[in-house]
Amino acid sequence: MSIEKDFQEARQSIDSLTTRPSNEELLRLYGLYKQAMLGDNVEEEPEGFDFKGIAKHRAWLENKGKSAEDAMLEYTQVANRLINKYSG
Repeated sequence: MSIEKDFQEARQSIDSLTTRPSNEELLRLYGLYKQAMLGDNVEEEPEGFDFKGIAKHRAWLENKGKSAEDAMLEYTQVANRLINKYSG
């Protein structure tokens, strides 16, 4: 299988979990997904009381410099661990 196909399958499997992963786990996936799809985060950090936006912004920044391929691979690995954790 290709990296992109594995990545898309993992993303779809995460979307269909019946048990919701923790916020930290979801933020990890979010940051890897954004890095894979858009590259490095160059956006301004949200201000004020937008705590969710700030957390997402920082999760994406944690992956700065990672190639799209590396981010897809890591996303797939993390997603597969979560799928095993939350589907049984």
